[in-house]
Amino acid sequence: MTNDDSIIYRLKGDKVIWIIVFFLAMISVAAVYSSSSSLAFKENRSTMDFLLKQMRFVVFGLTALYVCYKIPLGWYRMLSYIGIVVSIILLVVTLFFGSKYNEADRWIRIFGVSIQPAEIAKIAVVLYLSKIMETISFDSFKEFLIWVVAPVGVVVLLIMYGSISAAILVTAVSFLMFVIAGIKWMHLVKTAGIGLGIITLVLLLNFAFGLFPRVDTAFSRIKSFGTEQKIDETLSPLEKQRILDKTFQADMAKIAIASVGVLGKGPGNSTQRNLLPHPYSDFIYAIIIEEWGLIGGLFVLMLYVFFFTRCVMLAKACKTTFSAMMVTGLAILITSQALLHICVNVGLLPVTGHTLPLISLGGTSLIIMSGAFGVILSVSRTIEKVKESEDVIVTEL
Repeated sequence: MTNDDSIIYRLKGDKVIWIIVFFLAMISVAAVYSSSSSLAFKENRSTMDFLLKQMRFVVFGLTALYVCYKIPLGWYRMLSYIGIVVSIILLVVTLFFGSKYNEADRWIRIFGVSIQPAEIAKIAVVLYLSKIMETISFDSFKEFLIWVVAPVGVVVLLIMYGSISAAILVTAVSFLMFVIAGIKWMHLVKTAGIGLGIITLVLLLNFAFGLFPRVDTAFSRIKSFGTEQKIDETLSPLEKQRILDKTFQADMAKIAIASVGVLGKGPGNSTQRNLLPHPYSDFIYAIIIEEWGLIGGLFVLMLYVFFFTRCVMLAKACKTTFSAMMVTGLAILITSQALLHICVNVGLLPVTGHTLPLISLGGTSLIIMSGAFGVILSVSRTIEKVKESEDVIVTEL
């Protein structure tokens, strides 16, 4: 087989991003297979079942990526408005009928399939902001308030009910997109003032009526972060255990990382996977370091860094505001979520519950994030196609 016949050659778009995607997919299968032993024990199943399950999700994810990669950019312009409306509807439905998992109402079942509307909303917000910032110049704050602050604010508030950290992530990504797009600073200052007012209102509503239960969880995690738990010996065993449980996940992750050196314990030899509550999702990076050492951890980190670098180069090559902002927004979203996950796992941030994009145990998160990679590759494919057409014209002339 010649280079011209290779799969990677036939795929259009940024080859480096394609390679990064395949590396992340392979790491995902290996890491989930190794870290799912505790879940297999709890459910009285074989780890092979979870290996096959993850491989199916990876295939579904790559399929979603390929479909999004083939969709013309014009379709994303149309989907940007539909996506934000559908996201709000799904988040509202989840608010009233969502199923509870890990002490948070984040899931909804549609046709027997559990999905996380917050994951869909993340992508929808980026697409919507990319389109609206291309269409409107926002000379007046009234326009900015109606077309940006109001819809994004509604999405953030609805996400906040199930996950404070996810709401903060969407807010931060949106703000960075505003800065990069050159939105007037006075608009941003006024928006920040509105945001502070809404946060104050949320805190008051939660204090008075308990409307945002995740606020208490967030405060508890922040309060316990970085502080050594002092246990009064006069307390009952149950009360002592409750205190230890507040930092149990973070403590086990620190032990996993601190127990290895450059090379790690080797694939499949993790011990903390049997103690961490969610080693296959929220703390999979800690398991990667425990098994593959500092080298493995740095390799995964650099994959996301290289991905972001390639996206910056891609955004600079875009000819339209929509394409440039969409690539930039999705790159910031994916990379920020990866860095949040990594920082939590190494003890630099309180526990947030974010998965590691394209690596953590599959589900809607993996499939939707794969679709986000596909959107970026669709932009890259379009740019490459246009460049090839221009080269042909130049040659003919």
